Parts: sequence; C-alpha cells; structure tokens
Amino acid sequence: KPGPRSGPPMMGRTMKRKSYNLPYHAHFLTFSVYRRQQLLTNDHLREELLHHWDIARHKLDFAIWSYVIMPEHVHLLIYPRNEQYAMPCILRSLKESFARWVVRHWEEHAPHLLTRISVKRGPRALHRFWQEGGGYDRNLFDWDTIERAIDYIEMNPVRRGLVTDPLDWKWSSARHRVGSTDTTFRVDPIDESRVPHSSTVENLGCNSSETSSK
Repeated sequence: KPGPRSGPPMMGRTMKRKSYNLPYHAHFLTFSVYRRQQLLTNDHLREELLHHWDIARHKLDFAIWSYVIMPEHVHLLIYPRNEQYAMPCILRSLKESFARWVVRHWEEHAPHLLTRISVKRGPRALHRFWQEGGGYDRNLFDWDTIERAIDYIEMNPVRRGLVTDPLDWKWSSARHRVGSTDTTFRVDPIDESRVPHSSTVENLGCNSSETSSK
C-alpha cells in the first residue's frame, strides 16, 4: 500500500526542467489542462485518456510505471524501453491524439464546452485541451527517487482531500500496483535491473538538476 511520503526532491518551485534522452532512465511527467481548468472530472474522458496512453505506450515502446489523473492535471512515471528515444515524440503521443478526440467528441455532443478550450490566434480560433508548453519532465535514475515519485503520484488524491486512502482513487496506478483486479488501467511491471546507479549517470555527464521546458 502506498505510504504517505512527502513529495520527491525533483518537485521544486519550477515546473520547467531539462530532460535527457538517456537509456535506462525513467521520466517523471506532469502536464496540466488548459488554464488548469477541472475538465478531467468526466469518467468517459478519463477512460478515453487511458485508452490513448495505452496506444501510445505500445506504439513507441515505453512502459507506464505509475500514473494519476487529477481534475486539472496528470502525473506519469514512464520508462522508454529502447536505448534511443525522443521525449518530445513520447509527450506528443500522450497528449495530442487525446486532445483531438476531445474536440471531435465535444463538437458532436457538447459544443458549449469548446469555448473553455478556445484560443484566439489572429482571425482563427484554435482549441487547446492541454496547457501550452512541454510541462514537467524529469529524468529519474535511482530507485529511492523512483519509489518516492511513485508515492508522490499515487498520494496526490489524498493530499487534495479527494479520498482518504490512495486505493480509493480509481484513476491512479495505486490499486494495480498492490495486485487488485479492480482497476481501470494496467500499469507495466517495473524491471529494477534496468536502472543504473547514480554513479553511472554521473559518468555519462548528466546533471539532472538543470532546467528547461520541452
């Protein structure tokens, strides 16, 4: 059962960090709904988001180790299985196809909601479901930090007062990771042997505390 640990050290004041496409690194991701509106409260939308994530992880061959869907943002912990990968491509796969689906769905079933994600670009009106920019993407490479990230992700609904036990929040990886069959999305098993020690990363010349956006 996930414990009530405090947030991982990578969750500093800034949400813009530089990530590296380095093999055997996990990535802690956060992205928010446009203007941090609480648009992820509808079960159908949340199920569809998970469906698009499932397609993305198989298409680009990355594991999803942990996740939570909150009303206005999401957290994921992913692990690219290939030694060569591009995080911008993975981020697009996690966000863009779902955003396009939302626009089509709302055009047909709830056109009044489109005004909440409309953005003016000159004479044109665009639709943006996610907040502009790359969001938060941080390389994780040691198991203590990875475990703290998982706890941080799965304890999010508890810290917000949405539930008192992380297992009561249907829209996270907490249930599946403790072996429950009452889950909406199956996260991937964690292969601890594929993550190097911190000293290995230092030898690669990676300073994971540097910051950027995309």
